[in-house]
Amino acid sequence: MTRRADSIEVRYGWVILAVSLAIGTIAMAAPNILFVSLKDIASDFEWPRAGPSLAFSLLMMGSGVGGIAMGLWMDRRSVIEPVLFGSVMICLGAIVASHAGARWDFYVANGLLIGAFGEAAMIAPLIANATRWFDRRRGLAVAIIASGQGVAGAIWPPVIRLLNDFVGWRETYLYFGFFALATLVPLALFLKPKPPIAPAEAIQGSGMGEFTVLGYSPGTVQALLCLAVVGCCTAMAMPIVHLISHATDIGFSRSTGASMLSVLFAASFFSRIGFGLLADRIGAVRSMLIASGAQAVMLLAFAFVTTEVGLYLAAFMFGIGFAGIMPNYALMIRHWFPGNQIGWRVATTYLFAAIGMALGGWLGGALHDATGTYMHAFLAGFGFNAMNFALIGHLCLRQTRLRLSHLPV
Repeated sequence: MTRRADSIEVRYGWVILAVSLAIGTIAMAAPNILFVSLKDIASDFEWPRAGPSLAFSLLMMGSGVGGIAMGLWMDRRSVIEPVLFGSVMICLGAIVASHAGARWDFYVANGLLIGAFGEAAMIAPLIANATRWFDRRRGLAVAIIASGQGVAGAIWPPVIRLLNDFVGWRETYLYFGFFALATLVPLALFLKPKPPIAPAEAIQGSGMGEFTVLGYSPGTVQALLCLAVVGCCTAMAMPIVHLISHATDIGFSRSTGASMLSVLFAASFFSRIGFGLLADRIGAVRSMLIASGAQAVMLLAFAFVTTEVGLYLAAFMFGIGFAGIMPNYALMIRHWFPGNQIGWRVATTYLFAAIGMALGGWLGGALHDATGTYMHAFLAGFGFNAMNFALIGHLCLRQTRLRLSHLPV
């Protein structure tokens, strides 16, 4: 591996990015099965919409809680170990879900096996690992890995819809489980090399209490980030989880709804790369504000637009907005906190992101069951998004004031 004298970046870092993107894309098929098959799963178990929505919520919660353990595992050992473990667990969880005979079987498969033991290893650890391979292009690197969600959303809904129509949701889970095992384990082996920078490198001191962030204690800023991420992710989950069902409710086919979701995620892939480059230029906090504002506007569009063209446009624009949000949390943490705390701090933030996604996924289904429409769900999402915008705006103003005062940020 070779590097420039003034940078930690080496050529193998791009291999790490490509492999991490592929792993994330494959792993994200699991929640997509829930999105596409939501109505069929609810019908098979004779549940209201909130039933399979709760399975998604448990998956998100599990991935968040498990992510902290996976982040600590990565900080103390290496990223390859949790990723290999997670690969096997995703396979096992998909197989258990395919044979679920009752509500609790299905919930355990998604929440514990796929979520806490599987997806947890495929999100925060991979992103945190990327920040240790890049410095000059860190925003782009994080964006590339995070765009796996967009790639997965563009690829998987049509594939899953076809499988679901021909063989049913149970066999779809089964086929995915074996496919995940056959692909994720070999890919994980490419993650074995150590990053070219010591994980213990600190930016403002190595101790938990030896530095401040934006004039606050580290715990205060971490808490603000966690609260902010709950707001944006609760809002984010509303259309992601329920767009297909919303489209079919207002008269469009499931294939049309799946295509809308694919457009949303396809837009997010390119947007995420763009926001990564933007963050490298203007900073993660300002980049986050732009993305949060765009997401809020599109939630209002989903609440009131009912035409096919309008929904496609709303899906496209929502994909552009929401894609720029999550990568910026990792960038802010990497900029503000010591290097030896990145894994668990990113994972902690992503735990609260999972709480938000879980809340939004469940709340969207519950509000639909209570009102018969998704309009109120999208309006509730707008309210949560406003909370996120206010909190990130406060951090942005705080950072700007400190810079103008020539104080450390």
